[in-house]
Amino acid sequence: MYSFSRFGALLGAVALLATTAAFAQYKYTGPDGRVIYSDVPPPANAKGVQKPAVAGNSAPSGNSAGLPFALQQAVKTFPVTLYTTNDCEACNNGRSLLNKRGIPFSEKTVRTQDDIKIFKEATKAEQVPVMMVGNGRQVGFEEGAWNSALTIAGYPPNSLLPATFKNGPPLPAAPFTPETKSAATPPPAPGQAAGPTDAGSSTASAPPPPSGSKPPAWFKGF
Repeated sequence: MYSFSRFGALLGAVALLATTAAFAQYKYTGPDGRVIYSDVPPPANAKGVQKPAVAGNSAPSGNSAGLPFALQQAVKTFPVTLYTTNDCEACNNGRSLLNKRGIPFSEKTVRTQDDIKIFKEATKAEQVPVMMVGNGRQVGFEEGAWNSALTIAGYPPNSLLPATFKNGPPLPAAPFTPETKSAATPPPAPGQAAGPTDAGSSTASAPPPPSGSKPPAWFKGF
């Protein structure tokens, strides 16, 4: 005999867990391996600490409507932003991992001095690629570390994206200004592919660096 009272209690527990996750400020793995949601900063021995996104790391520019609920929640609470540059094999590997796993993400390109400034402010990093998951970051590509960060943030291990979903095109890390907009390459024409390929090509371009500027030694693609 099926107990409706037991079913009601189960629904209440699920609702409580969902509410806790929705309002939690931190998500991490405890010493016993359990995933914990809390509005209190985690202990020093916590692993895989994730925090919701802050200004500068926004939700993916692709349309998230129609995504499975679990994926929508992950995108809302821990949006993924990928910082890349030209001729960067590690950037291509990171992009490929996100696409293969079915992660909705925003890609920001770092090519000009303005891009570099915004990139450093947002990531506190000195090299690309950087994957921001909420307010957590992964500097440099390392497949295991990237997958762990995504899993802890609630992203499914395999792609659940509908066939019609497309991430938005890569955009410069530095917002366009009236000066840079006039020098920028126009956006892709209707019918052209909007996103990057595994080979690292992209239909979106950023304005060239200012005359006489010199990028850091780690930077590629100029």
